[in-house]
Amino acid sequence: MPAAVCVYIAAARDPLESRRSCGKVGRASSGSGRRNPPTQPASGPASPSEERRGPVFKRAGSSIRGKPEGLTVDFLGSGPTPSQSRFQVDLVAESAGAAAGDGDEKAAPSGDKAQEAEEAKGRFRVVNFVDPSGAVSPDAAPAEGLQNGDTVMSETSLQSSTGGQQHYHYDTHTNTYYLRTFGHNTIDAVPNIDFYRQTAAPLGEKLIRPTLSELHDELDKEPFEDGFANGEDLTPAEEAAVKDSGDSKGVVKFGWIKGVLVRCMLNIWGVMLFIRMTWIVGQAGIVYCCIIISIATVVTTITGCSTSAIATNGFVRGGGAYYLISRSLGPEFGGSIGLIFAFANAVAVAMYVVGFAETVVELLRMGDLTMLDAVNDVRIVGTITVVILLGISVAGMEWEAKAQLILLFILLTAIFNYFIGSFIPVESKEKYGFFSYDASIMWENMGPDFRKETFFSVFAIFFPAATGILAGANISGDLADPQMAIPRGTLLAIFITALVYIGVAVSTGACIVRDATGEIGTNFTLGFNNCTGPACKYGYDFSSCKLQPGQDESSCKYGLHNDFQVMSVVSGFGPLISAGIFSATLSSALASLVSAPKVFQALCKDNIYPGIAFFGKGYGKNNEPLRGYILTFLIALAFILIAELNTIAPIISNFFLASYALINFSVFHASLANSPGWRPSFKYFNKWVSLAGAILCCVVMFIINWWAALLTNVIVLSLYIYVSYKKPDVNWGSSTQALTYHQALTHSLQLCGVADHIKTYRPQCLVMTGAPNSRPALLNLVHAFTKNVGLMVCGHVRISNRKPNIKELNNDMLRYQRWLLNNNSKAFYTPVMAEDLRQGSQFLLQAAGLGRLKPNTLVLGFKNNWRECDLKEVETYINLIHDAFDFQYGMVILRLSEGLDVSHIQGQGKCFLSPLVFVFHTFHCTSLQTHVFSITTAENINPSVFFPYPDDYDDGKAPMQPLLKKDKKSPTTPLNMADQKLLDASQQFQKKQGKGTVDVWWLFDDGGLTLLIPYLIANKKKWKDCKIRVFIGGKINRIDHDRRAMAALLSKFRIDFSDITVLGDINIKPKSESLAAFAQLIEPYRLKEDDMEQDAAEKLKAEEPWRITDNEIELYKAKSNRQIRLNELLKEHSSTANLIVMSMPLARKGAVSSALYMAWLETLSRDLPPILLVRGNHQSVLTFYS
Repeated sequence: MPAAVCVYIAAARDPLESRRSCGKVGRASSGSGRRNPPTQPASGPASPSEERRGPVFKRAGSSIRGKPEGLTVDFLGSGPTPSQSRFQVDLVAESAGAAAGDGDEKAAPSGDKAQEAEEAKGRFRVVNFVDPSGAVSPDAAPAEGLQNGDTVMSETSLQSSTGGQQHYHYDTHTNTYYLRTFGHNTIDAVPNIDFYRQTAAPLGEKLIRPTLSELHDELDKEPFEDGFANGEDLTPAEEAAVKDSGDSKGVVKFGWIKGVLVRCMLNIWGVMLFIRMTWIVGQAGIVYCCIIISIATVVTTITGCSTSAIATNGFVRGGGAYYLISRSLGPEFGGSIGLIFAFANAVAVAMYVVGFAETVVELLRMGDLTMLDAVNDVRIVGTITVVILLGISVAGMEWEAKAQLILLFILLTAIFNYFIGSFIPVESKEKYGFFSYDASIMWENMGPDFRKETFFSVFAIFFPAATGILAGANISGDLADPQMAIPRGTLLAIFITALVYIGVAVSTGACIVRDATGEIGTNFTLGFNNCTGPACKYGYDFSSCKLQPGQDESSCKYGLHNDFQVMSVVSGFGPLISAGIFSATLSSALASLVSAPKVFQALCKDNIYPGIAFFGKGYGKNNEPLRGYILTFLIALAFILIAELNTIAPIISNFFLASYALINFSVFHASLANSPGWRPSFKYFNKWVSLAGAILCCVVMFIINWWAALLTNVIVLSLYIYVSYKKPDVNWGSSTQALTYHQALTHSLQLCGVADHIKTYRPQCLVMTGAPNSRPALLNLVHAFTKNVGLMVCGHVRISNRKPNIKELNNDMLRYQRWLLNNNSKAFYTPVMAEDLRQGSQFLLQAAGLGRLKPNTLVLGFKNNWRECDLKEVETYINLIHDAFDFQYGMVILRLSEGLDVSHIQGQGKCFLSPLVFVFHTFHCTSLQTHVFSITTAENINPSVFFPYPDDYDDGKAPMQPLLKKDKKSPTTPLNMADQKLLDASQQFQKKQGKGTVDVWWLFDDGGLTLLIPYLIANKKKWKDCKIRVFIGGKINRIDHDRRAMAALLSKFRIDFSDITVLGDINIKPKSESLAAFAQLIEPYRLKEDDMEQDAAEKLKAEEPWRITDNEIELYKAKSNRQIRLNELLKEHSSTANLIVMSMPLARKGAVSSALYMAWLETLSRDLPPILLVRGNHQSVLTFYS
């Protein structure tokens, strides 16, 4: 094997690019049989260009100027490439081992040279240069290694299909390497369609452009160590591309004529053209008939334009109407329509086959040929017919398309046969009312002559003849270019079929009278003056056929009104009309038999409904849904055996109309959402016209059959509700999502112009949860009073004093937001990077939210471990409270005696939680059981411990997770008692609270937030059995007065309460043991400036501002005693409460030290049930005005 050629350019170039390039070079030149067949080594003297440039490149075995003789390079061609003139290069060759075949000997470098080459890898990047002149013709074999930034040999063109000759073509676009770059000096990708594909290649990888991180981030790996192989194997994406190109050969794809135009025309032209069109002209007249056709054409044309718009707004896969609607309106509407549309097509097969069978049985009856009886004969003929159609469909789309072409030829022949016959007057046909074209007959038939019918009833009969416009779109997956074929074929089919319908209506109205006796004896020579009607001048008097008063039906059997086979009479050759009827029914049946499985297959693959995926499996190169064919066959056969479809037929028509209505609505909805992704290449549509089309379809549904329309709407609504309840985990970028965003943006902007009002106040909380799943109790309690009421933002400060890991931050943002959604927590996760906790919190306080959707209340967990941690953290914690008040936020602190943070329970139970809450790098706590902020380093975190399935959630299919996720396969250590209590406490707000109390200690008027929060909590389902008890401060001699005043105030606020307690003994001196406990609590944090020099005391105070001075203790002695006394009262009155909500004491900034304030909070909330310390921003949040 020849030595690999690698040119190492100056180290200033990006090493990552060299790894990518050299990886590709290695694969190109390694001798893979699919790419580079072995070739003879080049020979001959060096070219003049080699002599003029340095370094000089020579062929294998030649020495290189400026290099030791032991170092040889196998280089192709004689001239430098353009890239060589731009870079100064050094050549390094690697040993290729033993000599290659055909006597081509390669000299291996010595040990020193090999070491020199190895060292060069760290300093240079690798590029492979080639001379395009190495292959002088397309048929000449390229020299080995011919693949570089300028010339590439296409994988798919190595061998020709004739003669076994090898033809080599040089391609710079199809090879996967050139999806990344157009030259040697960059891995930045050129625009390529493969980057925008949604589906993966057959081997599971799809071609992707280099990520922004690959192009922008610093490199932390040495060259050749990033996983890009230099060996012989292709990458999975390359192998997938080769496999995909091989598999695509032989797949049947149709153009717009055979795939769309032919199918739509055959499906639109049904038996209605031959056996009902003339009757409609007799009832409605030429003018009204043309109006009926025009209205139906308007509906189908609008729907066709809407279909074209959706089909040209991106690549269309298989699934027809279901795919178009589901990808536009989402799975709810798509899943509903997909199921009923597939079912409607399956039953339509039975309708058309029964129509064919009835015609055959009628012809047999006319020839006195019967098998059993009329009904059973229809069943027998229908069964045989549907079996034959199934065989044609299963044989493959190519056979089905050929059958459709044959049927179209027969149908067109029958139509031409009719028009030709209408110009040939035949005297023997006059008795049936046919006199060829005559102005008087046309004038007579111009107006309506409704007999037991109305305009709308006649329209309802005709409209199903205009359906079938989705026959081409239903096989969108079998079209070579759906974006071109669907608009062109569908609209042209609508135009042609409408012209034919109008032509038949006008021609029949111009040459056939409404009533005829069919008897020659109706012509008279005497008393001819009493004859009326256009037939009189031809010697026929059909006046006896006119209805008499009280008569429902005419006594005559021929004419437009009475004979459904008029077109057979008019045609030049009657049996051709029968052949046309056969062709129309069979072609429509065949189209429906193909459409139903295709649509159902697409529905099955999306897995919207359970238990139907079995039918989505495809077979063969065309991915034929054979199981779907069998299911469609069985459904059709069941209805064929019924042999009576007059009841089900209106429902089928309404199913199709429901699909048309939703397609039109999809275009209106997508246009209304104004999404940048909605840019169809088909421009001939308007959102208001599409909306009108949708309304027209709904109106037509009720015109055709009101009860069938109601039933259709009920079925669609039921399926919609089911799919909405199931919430399939799909994201198709539907217009529903786009409109939701549009409305959210519009309303958010509108809110910015609305001033605040007390009646519209909502608690909007910034909750410092860290990782949302690390403090479930805090998350659940805040969720209890913000769900469907206000905003909740989960703030997470990521400490980073070094290079920030932005990629990890972005990953966590997606992961935790998904976790919140999967756990039905209506909140937003907002992480920030900061140098310290306070800075990050200030970022969140200032920037969290959007417009008026901005937090107004900060929620913290109580810092249970404040006595064990470095007091710098206490200073930071208290400063968070001060910052919240500075930014005019309300303040809420939740304390559980067991603690809040459960992130440290990791190895003991595989807890499905993340430990990364706040990361400090300079100090550590001694206890990790009950502290609020996780003190750890990012390097020690193993995400797989906390997310047992770290990659399973990238597809959005993560199930709801319990708090503790145990691995059944590996043994786990049982939790200790403290952790078990912590775990139980963290889940207490997820449970129904039962009968209990929510005690509100409203001691200070903060605007009403202390009262509003418990009211919101008590209204939730889990808390509805809890009663609100209100505690207020007062004087002993005014207890009754204060109670009545508070009761009146709460009544005006419309807040239910069970009891009001006035505390008249708040100012009583606390117990001595309580005072002693408080003194012991603050003792370690006292400055004790009286025991040291003044300068030393001032210095220590400056270094440790949290310390408590003697003057501070004396100054705030009364306030300290109040907190001690309140704790005694809390234990006395609220020790059994489910939740305590209490006014939080304030500490003046700069006057009260952090340690003293923390001691107040500790003393106030110690040894109690869950307690919520609340302090509003002193702006009213309650009002009793209407």
